[in-house]
Amino acid sequence: MIGQANSIERRSGVALWRQIADQILHSIAAGDFPENAALPPEIALAGRYGVNRHTVRSAIAALVQEGVLRAEQGRGTFVLSRKRMSYPIGARTRFSEGLQGQASERHITLLASSVEPANRRVAEGLGLATGADVIRLETRGEADGMPVSRAAGWFDAKRFAGIDAAMAETGSITASLARFGIDDYLRQSTVLSARHADAVDLADLELQPGAIVLVTVAVNVTPDGQPIQFSESRFPAERIELKLSAL
Repeated sequence: MIGQANSIERRSGVALWRQIADQILHSIAAGDFPENAALPPEIALAGRYGVNRHTVRSAIAALVQEGVLRAEQGRGTFVLSRKRMSYPIGARTRFSEGLQGQASERHITLLASSVEPANRRVAEGLGLATGADVIRLETRGEADGMPVSRAAGWFDAKRFAGIDAAMAETGSITASLARFGIDDYLRQSTVLSARHADAVDLADLELQPGAIVLVTVAVNVTPDGQPIQFSESRFPAERIELKLSAL
């Protein structure tokens, strides 16, 4: 059964049409609507959610634009054949390897880099003093031409001077770290959450306002436990599911 009317919060600050779109997405992900299944008519959805047809129409239009639904004149609206990719979070989390077998083309693009003083959260993650210089890398991951991740990663500026140039050349965090003598690294910790995409996520991940992103805040360490990377990554929930394994 598609989402119930009492799941719509009129004072949540999130547009009603976006909440309805998210409920439809949830129902699709839950298997309530298989591939090529038809959605109920707009008037039925409007009655279920207690809104007017224009609001339902806006939700459906957004999901059509996001590639989740297709609208056929005179026939209705149907679920597209589209599965979310599964991204594993484990002891050795690597972007390209994680999506292997699910996308034929996978790469990371360096969008921006800077040197900045570490805030308390970054400093604690890297074992540095607050205010120490760190290199910040802003990246976007793509799979078969579709944006699937947006991340910020921080590295000790003294130890990894030049990692921004290495990343721009290699398009790989793993290959860049190898240039500093780090041939292997492990995921020490990952904290998961979810939120609505902000303006940067909307633009770089090509999402509609109100879309949900899955957020991971992580620390990577060398095999002997030295912190080398603190990161915050965002994944569009409509395209990616995170699969946790033992760290």
